Amino acid sequence: NLQSGGPVKFLCQNAAKQSFNHFCVIRLGSGFAIVQHKFLVASFVKAGCLKRHLNILAREAEECSLFSEKRKKKARVDHTASSMERNFITPVRAMSDFLLKPVDLEGLRKTKRRSPYENEPPITVFWRKDVEAKAIEVWGSRETLLKELIIRDAKRKNYQQNIFSVKKRLREYRREGMKEDRHEAGLFGSSGKVVLTAIAIFQHKSNFLFKLLAWLYTGSHTMFSESIHSLADTINQLILAYGIHKSVQHPDPDHPYGYSNMKYVASLISGVGIFCVGTGLSFYHGVMGLVNPAPMEPLFWAFFILGGSLVSEGATLLVAVNSIKKGAKENMMSFTEYVLRGQDPSVNVVLMEDLAAVIGVGVASVCMGLAAHFGSPVPDAVGSLLIGGILGGVASFLIYTNVAALVGKSISQERLDRINSELEADVMIRAIHDVKGIDIGNSLVRYKAELDFDGRELTRSYLDKQDLSFITRVREVNNMKNIDELEAFLLKHGENIVDMMGAEIDRIEMKLRKNHPEIRHCDLEIL
Repeated sequence: NLQSGGPVKFLCQNAAKQSFNHFCVIRLGSGFAIVQHKFLVASFVKAGCLKRHLNILAREAEECSLFSEKRKKKARVDHTASSMERNFITPVRAMSDFLLKPVDLEGLRKTKRRSPYENEPPITVFWRKDVEAKAIEVWGSRETLLKELIIRDAKRKNYQQNIFSVKKRLREYRREGMKEDRHEAGLFGSSGKVVLTAIAIFQHKSNFLFKLLAWLYTGSHTMFSESIHSLADTINQLILAYGIHKSVQHPDPDHPYGYSNMKYVASLISGVGIFCVGTGLSFYHGVMGLVNPAPMEPLFWAFFILGGSLVSEGATLLVAVNSIKKGAKENMMSFTEYVLRGQDPSVNVVLMEDLAAVIGVGVASVCMGLAAHFGSPVPDAVGSLLIGGILGGVASFLIYTNVAALVGKSISQERLDRINSELEADVMIRAIHDVKGIDIGNSLVRYKAELDFDGRELTRSYLDKQDLSFITRVREVNNMKNIDELEAFLLKHGENIVDMMGAEIDRIEMKLRKNHPEIRHCDLEIL
């Protein structure tokens, strides 16, 4: 009996090797603990050595007993099982899915969780199992609750069939609540002003009507091509105006990412219209002029009308060029790169149409002049074919650039590198992978990246934000009586660290949007 609370028995083996395996059986309360300890025979020579070793064995046995007697059998995590034991539910869903009232939720357990929406405070959530139990208590049984849900769902569907007037009022309210910056991005923005200017000039000068009258008077195939060109331009400007107006509308449930691609759709329709109407009719009349040449009337008025068209279309071209220069400077791109990448499709359409119009006026003047000089309709028919070729080239360029944008076009590599460098410089991130930056229209970007988080920095940041006293935490750990209490301690802080990871992602996204306002959607995923 050496301060161990009970008898001690030694079993010695391997005596020939002067090494012993000792099995110490120590009484602890109503039970026994068995520990094994090995040491040399020479250690017995010293006074008190045996007693010290027995004390060590007693302490080892006591610690082993404390963490083994009361520990429950640990259940493994089954990833294939379906469970809602620890799921949360918002108050809105609790009232809609379980037909509860706010007063029914007052006594239930609740907690604060990080909001899934940016720049929003934490949301209040309840334990789903508590809400289900309360719903059964209120409605009497699960079957009664399901019947009531079916009845209310039928009423809701019946109500939705008669809400046309409500939708109309909501639509009017949204229009009235439009902010000034959304107006600036719409028809009153830079690209919208270019289109409105183009429409106004075409309306006031009536290029199409004058050219049509000149064709009817002179019979010139080149003049016919120019009149068709002006008609196509006017219709295209109206299509672009609709596309710009539609592109700034608010996202809705059917289009959660908004309508920003409508500018590309409208520009694509314009390109197809130019190709089909402008190129097709110009080639047709040019070929007919070569196959069936006809004498032409004096071309004086035709030259006069071409001069007026050159002034009006040149003015619109100048407005488009200035708008593109401004946009290229804001995006730190060259003029050519800005046009080729189709950063502003509406302005690009106006630019290419008016550039083709100015070149077409020059071609028409030369061909009509040759026809008048030689008295032959052949140069005039060739002029119609040349104008058709110019329109076909412009249409092909517009179709190609807008199709590329609608399919999903990456932003420039320099721009993407700037965003990546800023993201990698964050202290919480060790590496980024699978990075994508997509232009979604209206100079907006959708950015996506896979993040390799630094677990040490995340944990250190969590500890910095906790009111952790070293002495307090040491006492808390030392006061644990079994392994289950230690596991609960680790689970608590582990869950908090996961919540903090979500908060860190929100912080990083907010930082990126602040430094890069063009990022509309930021998808950051954890590896």
